[in-house]
Parts: sequence; C-alpha cells; structure tokens
Amino acid sequence: MGKHPLGCVLMFSVLASLGLVSFAACLVAEAKRSKVDLKLDGKMCFLPRKSDAFELGVAASVSLCTAQIIGNVLLCASYWWRANTRKPTKPTLTAILLAISWISFGVAAILISAATSMSRAQPYGEGWLDGECYLVKDGVYLSFGVLSLLAVFTLIGAASITITNNQVLDQAHKINA
Repeated sequence: MGKHPLGCVLMFSVLASLGLVSFAACLVAEAKRSKVDLKLDGKMCFLPRKSDAFELGVAASVSLCTAQIIGNVLLCASYWWRANTRKPTKPTLTAILLAISWISFGVAAILISAATSMSRAQPYGEGWLDGECYLVKDGVYLSFGVLSLLAVFTLIGAASITITNNQVLDQAHKINA
C-alpha cells in the first residue's frame, strides 16, 4: 500500500467519507428522534411507532463498522508489508491512535445500539426494558456522531503514520544501498 500513493488517497477518502456519512446520519437522527409520541395509561406505557431515527441509527452504525474494518485491514496490511521487508519498529504513536480509535468505536457502538433500540416501537405493557418505556435523550445521537468521527480520523492518522514511516524507511534503505 505504501508504494501506491493513489491507492492510499483513495482508501483514506473512503474512510473519511464513511465517517462523514455516519456523522451526517447521526445529525439527522438527532433531529428525527421520538420526542412526544410516548403514551401513558396509568403505569403502562407504549410508543406507538418507531421513529425515523431507527433507520438512520442503523445506517450510521453500518457505515462506522465498515470504516473500522477497512481501516484496520489497511493498517494490518501496512504492518504485514513492513514486517516482511525489514525489521519492524516500535509503533508507539500508531498504537496510541489505534487504541483511541478502538475505545471510541466501542463506546460509540454501545451508545448507538441502545439509542437505536429505543427508537423502535415499544408495545403496550412491554416497553423497552422491564415494561418501562424509554426515549432517547437529547444529544445521544450527536455524541455518537462525534465519537464516530474520532474513531475514523484517529484510524486514518494511525494508518497514515504507518504508511509514511514505511515510505521513509524505504527511502533510507535505497540511499544506504
């Protein structure tokens, strides 16, 4: 991957696009989430229909998962290429960025799973959890959007550092040879 700059630009563009699609879907989901459809009947409650945020939340989570998979494959391929051509170096900054990416991805996945699940219809007497109805709070989808951007762009940063290091090491190897 390091010898083909057009391929790197294409992959980074795909990752950034998927991250932005995820963020945009979250912004729209925040605007379209259920606000006042909750109906109470004594202790029983129900949410008569699923909100439009349900589909948007699914789209956001699919695009984030796709970006995470593509980015990690890119990063692993770059490491594999480096390990097969020369002695591997200690990737401290890359490892830190990758850890931040995975942590923000994990938190975002939990957040969007719960919010998307709450956006479905909640039948009378069943609710979402233990017979109680829940609505998604303000800012939950927006928080997921910010976390998804953080996950994708730290992953892009880790991959670009790895690829740049590979190119610098290749250049140094050519000069020494």
